Amino acid sequence: MKRIRLNITVSILPVIILFIWINTSCCNKIDSVIPDTVQMSEDTLMNKIKGAWAGKVIGCSYGGQVEFKFNGTMIPDYFILDWPEGKIRNYFDAWPGLYDDIYVNLTFMEVYDRLGMDAPADSLAFAFAYSEYPLWHANQAARYNIMHGIIPPASGHWTNNPHADDIDFQIEADFAGIMSPGMPNTSSEISDKVGHIMNYGDGWYGGVYVAAMYTLAFILNDMELVVTEALKTIPDESTFHQCMSDIIRWHKQFPDDWKQTWFECERKWTQDMYCPEGVYVPFNIDAKVNCAYVLIGLLYGEGDFTRTIDIATRCGQDADCNPATAAGILGTILGYEKIPDYWKKNLKEVEDRNFAFSNISMNKAYLISFNHALQIIEKNGGSINGDRISIVCQRPLPVAYECAFEGHYANKKIPVYKKLDKPVETSFDGIGFALRGDVRCPDQTYIALVECYLDGELMEKAELPVSEHARRYELFWKFQLPKKRHHLSFKWLNPRNDAAVNLGELVVYSDEINKNNHY
Repeated sequence: MKRIRLNITVSILPVIILFIWINTSCCNKIDSVIPDTVQMSEDTLMNKIKGAWAGKVIGCSYGGQVEFKFNGTMIPDYFILDWPEGKIRNYFDAWPGLYDDIYVNLTFMEVYDRLGMDAPADSLAFAFAYSEYPLWHANQAARYNIMHGIIPPASGHWTNNPHADDIDFQIEADFAGIMSPGMPNTSSEISDKVGHIMNYGDGWYGGVYVAAMYTLAFILNDMELVVTEALKTIPDESTFHQCMSDIIRWHKQFPDDWKQTWFECERKWTQDMYCPEGVYVPFNIDAKVNCAYVLIGLLYGEGDFTRTIDIATRCGQDADCNPATAAGILGTILGYEKIPDYWKKNLKEVEDRNFAFSNISMNKAYLISFNHALQIIEKNGGSINGDRISIVCQRPLPVAYECAFEGHYANKKIPVYKKLDKPVETSFDGIGFALRGDVRCPDQTYIALVECYLDGELMEKAELPVSEHARRYELFWKFQLPKKRHHLSFKWLNPRNDAAVNLGELVVYSDEINKNNHY
């Protein structure tokens, strides 16, 4: 009996293998919504590229009036978000810094335009760091790092950048997706080179994901497919992937109630334990939370431009960047011509005007991205025959897994609040710290030299510029310390009477979450 059974098993094994192979192949083919190739005219490609940039600027301008004014709360329905005549023109004149998520994009585009599609990472990094425009959070921390010899990817790594999980690359990754129509893996390669200038982990994933959504918006018309397929570029085990998956799941569970999904997101995902400025306050610049708001706008907007940017804005927090991202992705699907004139009327007034800190206007950005897209298409196996473009599409693959601040959790803020006119000492229990503060002096060229001692040993002698452009976003920080009581002391080496070094809050990190619930 054993011999007979063995013979039967052996004889049917090839059939079983063939069946599994056929079944798996068929399932893979059925499961794949990404076509092998897509054909479109040059006019169609340009229309989608213009729609992407137009949506980006319109969304940013619409939400600019409430940027970080509603933190930890949605913007109520009775709050009027206006769109008067000349809205964008007025921002260009009076508040050009609103468009930080545009002009950083333009910097990277200019480098690719000047050096070609294989532009080296250091050229991109130095163009960014030595630009004239103001920066904040992960961007400014990276600028300081690069100016002091810490080059990418170290400039964005969480041990060198306490803002590694912040939103920065997420709001300036648009160009990478717009120049890679239908090619999410190509946009991921670009994101690897650019995004690690200023971010790591979830902060980097935000840009990878946004860029991938743009690429798929060129070839898919179903928003739910765009957001779910693009998420395949993000490793499943990352908290970023888990958060986006939750939003997609809650959308299915509450298809007619975006506010319920917002509440579920607040309850589960909005404890920012890393950005020193966002610890223990409603302010949240975490990439995944703000990208969740982008997703809420895209899914509940249901392809309607007005509804999409309004919902993304009303989710709060970074309420200019989030509708900008959502409107840019939807604008790619719709194309410029299908964006309602109500929204484009203000845009047309500035399409020939250069953005602040740039020699690039909207009309020029359209052309640059179009030319980049043609080069990327041909470089990746596509073709251009007259007016007809053939894109070889890519099925999204996950990028490498990385996790910032692993094993670190903010669990205390110690109010130091002292001027460093004499040596200052303080202590904390934990495995890491970040000290906020600033340097002030009428002389904007002044650079304070301050020593930080950790447990009696010199940890660092830091240059702390007064200049907003060159400033260090936190005065000092250190992670991955032994778990014990640590002592800090600070000494100002070059004091002057008209200057001040102000020590602010000391954010302390532990290896466990502080659960101080009394129930």
